[in-house]
Amino acid sequence: MALIKVRRSKVHGHGVFALRRIRKGTRVIEYLGDRISHAVADQRYEDHEESDNHTFLFSVDRGLVIDAGVDGNAARFINHSCEPNCESVIERRRVFIDAIRDIAPGEELSYDYQIGRERNDPPNVDEIYACRCGSARCRGTMLWPPRRTQAPRKPKQARASRRGEAAEARASGRRKTRRSRRTRKPGNEPRSL
Repeated sequence: MALIKVRRSKVHGHGVFALRRIRKGTRVIEYLGDRISHAVADQRYEDHEESDNHTFLFSVDRGLVIDAGVDGNAARFINHSCEPNCESVIERRRVFIDAIRDIAPGEELSYDYQIGRERNDPPNVDEIYACRCGSARCRGTMLWPPRRTQAPRKPKQARASRRGEAAEARASGRRKTRRSRRTRKPGNEPRSL
């Protein structure tokens, strides 16, 4: 007997719903699609409107993106929630959706997309990626971190100290990365096994 079904959702477009009880810890589905590099994803969606928040891209790691818009399965229709009943788990560069609590028949499945913020985000990025989950704990956005805050301007001495830390990070091989298109990220603390 099937575990889930795709149908219209009150949250957004289509959603995935439990056909029977799903126990906490159940591996519900694998997120499938075309396995491509970030560069290919950038080329494929270079004409994508910046104001369109619809994406089936899932960033697995620095080198791999799963595009469920090509050869994807029902997992691509699992909607975002700030208070999800599932989480994404990465194992050997594969993405699975696991239940993090018991899910009742008829209940919509969800996980926290945690779409990463970028330095060049438009001022209305929180409106573009507004959350519609309706949870009591809704943070109002699918983005992570929840809100960009304006840090108070630091004295010159502190800025010089940050430059030194950045140089130290470069020397040690650590670096920050930037993505040029929106991708879903694994949950708060992704588990790579």
